[in-house]
Amino acid sequence: MQSPSGTAGRPGDSPARRGRRIRTGASALAVALAVALGAGVSTAQAAGSGPKPGPKPSPSPSIAAPGATTKDPSAAERAAAQKAAAAAVAEGIAARPYMGWSSWSMQSSNYPGLNPGGFGNWLTEANLLPQVDALAGKLKAYGYEYVNIDAGWSRTTSWTPGFDQYGREIASPERFPHGMKYVADYVHGKGLKAGIYLAIGLAKEAYNNGTTPIWNAPGCTLADIVYPDLRTTNGWDSSYKIDFTKPCAQKYIDSQAQLIADWGFDFLKIDGVGPGSWRSGDNYNNIPDIAAWQAAITKTGRPIHLELSWSLDRNHAADWKKYSNGWRIETDVECYCDTLVTWNNSVKVRWDDVPAWTPWAGPGGWNDLDSLDVGNGQMDGLNQDERQSYMTLWAISAAPLYTGDDLTKLDDYGLSLLTNREVIAVDQQGIPARPVTPTRPAQVWGMKNADGSYTVALFNMGSFPAQVTANWSSFGFGGTATVRDLWQKNDLGVLDGSVSATLPAHGSRLFKVTPKSGSLKVASYEAEAGANTLVNGASVDGCANCSGGSKAGNLYNGGALRINDVTVPKAGVYQVNIRYVTGDPRSATVSANGQNAVTLAFPPSGGWDIPATITVPMQLRAGANTIEIDSTTPVYSPDIDKVEVPLNVR
Repeated sequence: MQSPSGTAGRPGDSPARRGRRIRTGASALAVALAVALGAGVSTAQAAGSGPKPGPKPSPSPSIAAPGATTKDPSAAERAAAQKAAAAAVAEGIAARPYMGWSSWSMQSSNYPGLNPGGFGNWLTEANLLPQVDALAGKLKAYGYEYVNIDAGWSRTTSWTPGFDQYGREIASPERFPHGMKYVADYVHGKGLKAGIYLAIGLAKEAYNNGTTPIWNAPGCTLADIVYPDLRTTNGWDSSYKIDFTKPCAQKYIDSQAQLIADWGFDFLKIDGVGPGSWRSGDNYNNIPDIAAWQAAITKTGRPIHLELSWSLDRNHAADWKKYSNGWRIETDVECYCDTLVTWNNSVKVRWDDVPAWTPWAGPGGWNDLDSLDVGNGQMDGLNQDERQSYMTLWAISAAPLYTGDDLTKLDDYGLSLLTNREVIAVDQQGIPARPVTPTRPAQVWGMKNADGSYTVALFNMGSFPAQVTANWSSFGFGGTATVRDLWQKNDLGVLDGSVSATLPAHGSRLFKVTPKSGSLKVASYEAEAGANTLVNGASVDGCANCSGGSKAGNLYNGGALRINDVTVPKAGVYQVNIRYVTGDPRSATVSANGQNAVTLAFPPSGGWDIPATITVPMQLRAGANTIEIDSTTPVYSPDIDKVEVPLNVR
């Protein structure tokens, strides 16, 4: 199930809906109900038009209802997405995760001095240009190149939007007295790229009773592109939904894209996109909008990176990959509080959410985890351990690296994080990592690199120090390996079988591991093998990418798979690899010989025919054993491809 996962987006008709602070009283309840239930009244009407961040519910994205499943795209949809991604790379767009800076983190914060004139008012030409200078001077040499201007550029400091005579957003003279072309030219003059922002749909304030003509489209007005009932769309219902069966609709998108291209922008973020942004249903299906934007950008002849936001529905991952170059998988990372972010508000939830999206990251389109605010601990609201873990996850996920910090006030530690070339290289190779242990406080993530080495990350998501161990067998090799600590930039020598560290709360380590000697002998047991036992409705089904083309599934309400005759030479603790498939977060109870049963959380593998592996230590006895994977009533468990037992005891 694609659970709603956080909020945020930009204000459509006021910034009143943007934050996550909790208010009390009837008005707060009205806003929360309007957002949570998709009520007909907009949150602007419920909360008023003042610049006050409103409350948002915060359901966990890691909880799936029993029986609900994510829809996998068809083979044809996947192929179309990959073809479009390859075309983007050929045009020089999104070959690697982009790097840069974004304005929204400072706009949304109550940190002293950032927004003294009111919420979102940091964004002005006078405030922006020093950030451009700082990016060029401090971070450009490390690959950071995009300067992304977020919501508010077209609005007065009281958030009244401005439009030209064709209903296209234009710069607020109050914020950008020299206009947007001047800003883009300034950015380009520093050897950087310029980004800008729009919300999906036709802004209500642009409509003007439908009489506004559309640029370069004789006979077309804005009345000719909307539905007669003026139905609304986007994450805040701040826009009218565009009807793309009408020929004038594409003309309007073309006109907006051409204006942005004429100003010289290289990046466009479109916000409030559905399905996603906590919205679903026909009114919030903006896939036709994004297709129109891609077509319009192509017509301009200017390479423009198209980024989508926020909390996009993974059921439509193939559409996002086909029509865009990046997509936000979650709510805003910002806390809308007295700092830029907090660990608990929405930084840590990314560890739960990113595995489901991992298969979609690659050249032409990337999973966007949002701003990387690690540059100034006091302003960020994080300690050093949290800042390192934050950037570690972004890097191993091949996520865009764009900070939202005040670049003129980076502290020494923050600068060291943002400019670590070895960590940046992990991100820029574009190979996303996966968790290889069940989702719990002590986590191991990693991936095989292009050069045959492995990147291995250890995380402690808990509140107390903990030891975390990565076993080489989790990654498919054995014996010894040379290990380099990428954050400390020092070699740890040759290690046999594993690497361990005692980590502080929210701490991490990041290693490059290069196999040196030894092979891994593994006994493999297919889930569908006739010698196994299927219990309480469990059954065998086809799986195109599974070993043997089959899997065992329907593990629900007591359904179980017993893998019999798992034979090992001597008693001991074995690091058993369970290869599974699931589109959603699932759990299962795992045991050997009916002993030491433990219920584990299985992160999404990314699809119902895309296998992933987690490693579980299991006490096995010499000779034959039975490993059982049992559903946790009444929650569905993942489908099982096979079990691998490395025949070396640790």
